[in-house]
Amino acid sequence: MALEEYVGAVVLEVDAREVDVVEYSVTSRTGTKPVKTMNRNGRVKGFAKGIEEHELAVTVVIPKSGDLDWMAIAGAKLTDHPVSPGGQRVSYLDCYTTEVGEKYSADNEARRDIKLFASRRVVE
Repeated sequence: MALEEYVGAVVLEVDAREVDVVEYSVTSRTGTKPVKTMNRNGRVKGFAKGIEEHELAVTVVIPKSGDLDWMAIAGAKLTDHPVSPGGQRVSYLDCYTTEVGEKYSADNEARRDIKLFASRRVVE
């Protein structure tokens, strides 16, 4: 049985500017909700389609100079693409910052935690 190759590291770009990322995660919600009705069976009757949501959590190292103004991100495009060839790029459009935090520890470099939301996701 041959070994399979998996997606490794990804590069994150914010408006075509590469960012040094330590950790990156995306939570997507379909917006679909159950429709509960009073019926004899006591079960959900169906569902209603809702609004799609994407929440991004990014941890970056804090550079001495040249850092992005994370609080001012509005309408940005975030793109992640695999470093290895053949992987698909995924872009999150119309991104807005909701939270920015900083953390420091004795073992690691200073880091910044950013939470953003995006209006849509596009596989390129």
